[in-house]
Amino acid sequence: MLGPRIWSSVRQGLSRALSRNVGGQASGEGRKVDIAGIYPPVTTPFTATSEVDYGKLEENLHKLGTFPFRGFVVQGSNGEFPFLTSSERLEVVSRVRQAMPKDKLLLAGSGCESTQATVEMTVSMAQVGADVAMVVTPCYYRARMSSAALIHHYTKVADLSPIPVVLYNVPANTGLDLPVDTVVTLSQHPNIIGIKDSGGDVTRIGLMIHKTRRQDFQVLAGSAGFLLASYAVGAVGGVCALANVLGAQVCQLERLCLTGQWEDAQKLQHRLIEPNTAVTRRFGIPGLKKTMDWFGYYGGPCRAPLQELSAAEEEALRMDFTNNGWL
Repeated sequence: MLGPRIWSSVRQGLSRALSRNVGGQASGEGRKVDIAGIYPPVTTPFTATSEVDYGKLEENLHKLGTFPFRGFVVQGSNGEFPFLTSSERLEVVSRVRQAMPKDKLLLAGSGCESTQATVEMTVSMAQVGADVAMVVTPCYYRARMSSAALIHHYTKVADLSPIPVVLYNVPANTGLDLPVDTVVTLSQHPNIIGIKDSGGDVTRIGLMIHKTRRQDFQVLAGSAGFLLASYAVGAVGGVCALANVLGAQVCQLERLCLTGQWEDAQKLQHRLIEPNTAVTRRFGIPGLKKTMDWFGYYGGPCRAPLQELSAAEEEALRMDFTNNGWL
């Protein structure tokens, strides 16, 4: 059961959401919040003693704020959210809200393993300034995460969330793929406005877009490696780790796709594939943070148990950027 304090927060938040204008779209009138565009999934900087470095976080945001991003994703996989305490997760979102440009959207990861904890975290994220909640699939008991269980989970979260909800499918981390039919069912919920799909299966992305075409539902690609292909089948944007270091180039790829300059878009996409793979599937967050250090941001250390790259890994990472003309 949710405690009285949380229920009170839910009621207050829902009341605010009915009159709040988020990202230029008033809730309850016309189209839902438009999440189209490019978002860097912001990393969480740490000090040498593994404390969250809020000063470096703000410095990174000021630099990233110079690019034409639609907004920022905070507490996604690249934010190392499983390694943060609940209070740290909320403080990071609060600091990002204060530091980021006011006209940008803030998507905050609020997923937890239980439905109750996710509801409470989502309400709290809204209170500290999130515009949209991005909710990762619960996965610890993945063998029991049937379509029925996932539909119940997301429906309950969306029912009680004071802000719109975006589904977050990241099978590389969860070992769980949200079934397309489950996504189609959830797309009919008035407070579920889209999905970030990081699986990389463009056929699946196209099918989701096709099957939700009658709903007010948008699909974001979860990586820059398949951004062009996702735009080609109807996605509206992307949450791209690579945008933390090559923000201008990822936004350029977006513009080329939206203006139909497919030949130039293809050439740019080809040059982004290897660097993108390096900072995602190949070397992960340690690779992304190392690359941020090279490009004038603060990457810094990860929080244990994540380890720094070896010298050989760092050299391989550097070559993936150098061979494509970025270093």
